[in-house]
Amino acid sequence: MELGLRGKVAVVTGSGRGIGAATARAFAEEGAHVMVTDIDPATMATTVAALTADGFSARGMVADVTKSEDVERLMAETVRHFGTVHVLVNNAGFPKDAYLTKMPESDWDLVTGVILKGSYLCCKAAVPHMMAQKWGRIINISSRAHLGNPGQSNYSAAKAGLIGLTRALSYEEGKFNVTVNAVAPGFVDTELMRSLPNYDTIREKWLKATPMPRLGVPRDIADAVLFLASERAGFITGEVLHVTGGRYSN
Repeated sequence: MELGLRGKVAVVTGSGRGIGAATARAFAEEGAHVMVTDIDPATMATTVAALTADGFSARGMVADVTKSEDVERLMAETVRHFGTVHVLVNNAGFPKDAYLTKMPESDWDLVTGVILKGSYLCCKAAVPHMMAQKWGRIINISSRAHLGNPGQSNYSAAKAGLIGLTRALSYEEGKFNVTVNAVAPGFVDTELMRSLPNYDTIREKWLKATPMPRLGVPRDIADAVLFLASERAGFITGEVLHVTGGRYSN
């Protein structure tokens, strides 16, 4: 199926590994130019090297999405190298779990800052380019956690906030032929998840509760993002696509 992404320019935040890296590769395989960005120089460089070694068009930049100057530089460098920004995938984020009464204020600020403020700053920097060219796609990576998870008040609040941002921005930008949607993954078997000390317990819990007989993998999410970024999804905006293997309730 032709997705209409060849020659498009995609910026994927948090794309050094996991869902972000899989998404960057998925866009590259469709013929898009990809800007890989991560706060970790090593993972960013590894992802870019792997893509360019396979003959894809990719560049990389270290950026902290909570800093407006980093985000503005990221978009400026993307435009300088590739000419514009067509697609923005706000993927940067991570959990720092604790029950609310035991959660340090710094962990609340860090998680909500990267996920929610980072997405706000990236949208603010990318949208003018999309408006000017009368075409754009923004896909925010939310989470099934937007429904609420114990021990994840910061993460759940940030991911729910992303859905609010998605819907508000879809109203603002629709007249410019810019769509804004969210993807809400369930459990995805990534390096980050496997590094958790209670990974085995979480994994077994999810397998028992998920109708599909497996866990999600990063490419499952990347494929959903590709669809929402494509010409095939041109009349879809303000929506949340759950990619959870059918699990919604706790």
